[in-house]
Amino acid sequence: QVQLVESGGGLVQAGGSLRLSCAASGRTFSTYTMAWFRQAPGKEREFVAYISSSGFTTYYTDSVKGRFTISRDNAKNTVYLQMNSLKPEDTAVYYCSGRPGGLRTTPGAYDYWGQGTQVTVSS
Repeated sequence: QVQLVESGGGLVQAGGSLRLSCAASGRTFSTYTMAWFRQAPGKEREFVAYISSSGFTTYYTDSVKGRFTISRDNAKNTVYLQMNSLKPEDTAVYYCSGRPGGLRTTPGAYDYWGQGTQVTVSS
C-alpha cells in the first residue's frame, strides 16, 4: 500500500511559478511509475506528466511541454512538478498518482492517488 500526499498548490498570477511536491509512504516508491493529473471544474481528469521509476524517462501532455518539469527523488520518496509560465487555463486540482508498472497516461491505469492540491492562476 502506498499513500500519497501533495503540497505546494496556491494562487499565483499568470506567468508565475509553483512547485508541487508529492510525498509517498512505503518502501516500494522507487519501483513505481509516478504521474501528475489535473482536473478543472466541470471537466474530466486529464494527464499532465509521468516519470519512470528510475527518473530517466519523462513525458508531458502537449499543453505543458516546455513549461512544466516532473522529477523525483527516490531517496526522499518524493515526486515534484515544477510549473513555470503558468496560464489561467492551468487552474485545476492537481493529483499525484502512482502505479507499480509501466508508463501510462490514463487515470484508470493508476492504483494510488493523493487527495489533490488546488492551483489557481489569475489573469
